[in-house]
Amino acid sequence: MYIKRNYGFWMTMNWSKWPFIFGLLYAGIIFALAYFEIRLAIPWQPISIIGIAVAFYLGFKNNSSYDRTWEARKIWGSIVNNSRSFAAAVVAFVQGDDAASVQKELIYRHIAWMTALRHQLRLSRPWEHVGERLNKLYLPTVCENYSKKLGGELANYLSESDRNQLEGKSNLATQIMRIQSERLQQLKDENYFEDFRHMEFHQLVVSFYEDQGKSERIKNFPFPRQYASTALWLTLLFCIFVPMGLLDIFKDSVDNWTYWLCPPIAALIIWIFFLMEKIGDYSENPFEGTYNDVPITSIARGIEIDLREMINDSNIPQPIQAENGFLM
Repeated sequence: MYIKRNYGFWMTMNWSKWPFIFGLLYAGIIFALAYFEIRLAIPWQPISIIGIAVAFYLGFKNNSSYDRTWEARKIWGSIVNNSRSFAAAVVAFVQGDDAASVQKELIYRHIAWMTALRHQLRLSRPWEHVGERLNKLYLPTVCENYSKKLGGELANYLSESDRNQLEGKSNLATQIMRIQSERLQQLKDENYFEDFRHMEFHQLVVSFYEDQGKSERIKNFPFPRQYASTALWLTLLFCIFVPMGLLDIFKDSVDNWTYWLCPPIAALIIWIFFLMEKIGDYSENPFEGTYNDVPITSIARGIEIDLREMINDSNIPQPIQAENGFLM
């Protein structure tokens, strides 16, 4: 997530420069051919109607893409709230001679669940912009290495017994929460808290599974490809006709300097429409780890700090810092 007040102009251009460059070259060719009296002009009126239709369609796509991003942020806001409630309940409800160690165990296991979940949400899907992660100019490396990095992180929070139970499992976050639920039942049987408190813990476990399921729904179900593809091809079709429509307007000024001003104007129109299309395209997948995703790593770190401070833990990590304006 970009956290500065505005994207810089050159940052925006670097991200979306190719439609402008190709549009300028294409429009230059069209106007050069027309200069040598090759008739390519098309009346502007029908092209403008197509442009209005494309603009409405891009608006629909961008609104739908924004809804996916905003829903993802609300889901992780719920994880924040429920995690704090869980930690407060652990500190208040768990009693006994070794209550401190049990509280730490439960808190650490919950942090392990968040760690596994955010790693899983950053795994690549075929419809995501995997190639963009190679661009290090404005983008920090935020796509976690699931197979190598996750095991080392979980070792900081889970016992060897817990880690052994995860071997061979496909969805580690689900299994960690299952271990947590079984451990809560065991603690209730050992009278660390009574039935009513156990029901409260169970409801929180249910809420965590709900938040995980909602996150996985957005991650594993792409923005419908028919809508995404139609927006792209309609934008391309409209942009093909833009220089020809402008040629119809400026064909009488072929001996004037304004005639050669039209290719940059056509390229600017093409760039604007493709920029709108790209904004929607890059808002579809809020967990893919690129420019405009939800900063789940930073959110998870903030939750970890809150929870570990509740049990007066030591060596608490610092909040994630932005890199080149991006918060991962």
